[in-house]
Amino acid sequence: MAARDETSESTFSPEERAAMREHAAEVTASRKRGTSKAEKAALAAQAVVDKIAAMPDPDRGLAERIHRIALDVAPDLAPRLWYGMPAYAKDGAVVFFFQDAAKFGARYATLGFQDPAALDDGTFWPTSFAVTPAFSEADEQTVAELVRRATA
Repeated sequence: MAARDETSESTFSPEERAAMREHAAEVTASRKRGTSKAEKAALAAQAVVDKIAAMPDPDRGLAERIHRIALDVAPDLAPRLWYGMPAYAKDGAVVFFFQDAAKFGARYATLGFQDPAALDDGTFWPTSFAVTPAFSEADEQTVAELVRRATA
């Protein structure tokens, strides 16, 4: 994650502030009057495709693969942007998201699951996973199974 600017009063990094601005724009776009639910869903899905296309490699390739898995495994989820990241929601609540490494200057991309994901396993379980460019077909199967469980 990018270093914070210790000389400013802000507790958020420039990248975090940018993500919050993106989220505010997403909320504003979702409240557009005169647009049907179906039109809003189509615009949101296209925004995800556009965001993925704008990512630098290798993040773009990883996001494309995870997007394909999401659509194949859980077609009932609605793709949308969430703080400028591709996310997949059920009944309006984000179930999981993909955070590209470049977004916050991180060492790896992240696949993260939110509270609506049904991944509970005892009293302790992971809710996010590092995703590296070495992402394999076996990893794709693992992600598919996580998405299945998260949306069950």
